[in-house]
Amino acid sequence: MPGVRISRRAAERIRGGHVWVYRSDVAGAEGIARGAMVAVHGPRGRAGEAERGFLGTALYSSSSEIALRMISRGRIDRLEPLVRERVRDAIAYRERFVESTNAYRVIFSEGDFLPGLIVDRYNDIVSVQVLTQAMDSDPMRGIWISELQAALRPAAIVERVDRRVQRLEQLPERESGVVWPQARSSGPDRDSGEAAGQEPGPGRVATEIQMNGVRFLYDPLGGQKTGFFLDQRENYARAARYARGEALDVFCYQGGFALHLARACEKVTGVDSSRQALEIADANARLNGKEVDWIEANAFDLLRDYSDAGRKYDSIVVDPPAFAKSRHDLPMALRGYKELNLRALKMLRPGGTLVTCSCSYHASSGDLLETLAAAAVDSRRILRVLENRGAAKDHPSVPGIPETAYLNCLILLVS
Repeated sequence: MPGVRISRRAAERIRGGHVWVYRSDVAGAEGIARGAMVAVHGPRGRAGEAERGFLGTALYSSSSEIALRMISRGRIDRLEPLVRERVRDAIAYRERFVESTNAYRVIFSEGDFLPGLIVDRYNDIVSVQVLTQAMDSDPMRGIWISELQAALRPAAIVERVDRRVQRLEQLPERESGVVWPQARSSGPDRDSGEAAGQEPGPGRVATEIQMNGVRFLYDPLGGQKTGFFLDQRENYARAARYARGEALDVFCYQGGFALHLARACEKVTGVDSSRQALEIADANARLNGKEVDWIEANAFDLLRDYSDAGRKYDSIVVDPPAFAKSRHDLPMALRGYKELNLRALKMLRPGGTLVTCSCSYHASSGDLLETLAAAAVDSRRILRVLENRGAAKDHPSVPGIPETAYLNCLILLVS
């Protein structure tokens, strides 16, 4: 196994529990194969010896700014048995802690010590995203496909390709689609009329999922990320626990919060800028026998217009996309969060509830609380925190790897 030496700064980061080493902190990586396992050593001391020596085993990327992702604190001779064991451990973890749903994250990359592999289960469909050279290698693809197939018994395993990651990691050109079972090439079928080589596969068929007793339609190759936002599943249920009266769900996407609120509220309105998402949300509402008013609009514009017009609600959810893609974006992101929540606070009746979320890793829970406090002062409202939450338990956060604790969800009582 080839070895690399990392800087003192990176070594301290690894000793502190993190698993990433950036390219600027790596020396001696010339000639190492893409996706290879490497032994990681600390920097040389004055006497020419490595400071505190061997640090562990990592997976190497030849192109990403994250050059090393630690896979073990020890020496690993073969990657295959380790990956198989960790896939099985991840599945066992979900069997122990996930309940009230048939849709959940099965493997959460660094959160399950399988860096670069994201796997979600949607009823009988498994959806995968591969984010690193190591996990995209032919041997590794064979391993995780076989383990998922054997343990979960899905109708199909679908891969969702992230073009940005594909470019950054210089991964082979692939299209999103079914990776198991592989399509069979066949001659014309006189009965079905299908053309040669175009046998229908399960990836072309949507399935139905349920969480907390609410039903949703799922298209394996549609929507964002792997198709649905599973990390909010437990927050959906908690939001419905406190909601009442007339509710507004801003950035509603396919209706996750809105349809949970509809079980507790007299009237629910969902707002999103994506017509396609709202069409799916409406289909989900019909599936559950619920009536929700869907509005296609820019959230900032709608909240400004509604608050200026004096519109009032008893419950409001604000769940925007990530505003801070980098630490450089954080000041502007916090201004955006403050604007949204300031408008929402002005629209809430006394005794109402605000559910506000941030999925920007760079915006911490403390940042969000500070932003809410400033918005409360400007709107002359008093806030009490009912719950300070993160992602669902199938998205485990690991101390020392702050990127795994990216989601913040505050539920507040507004006076």
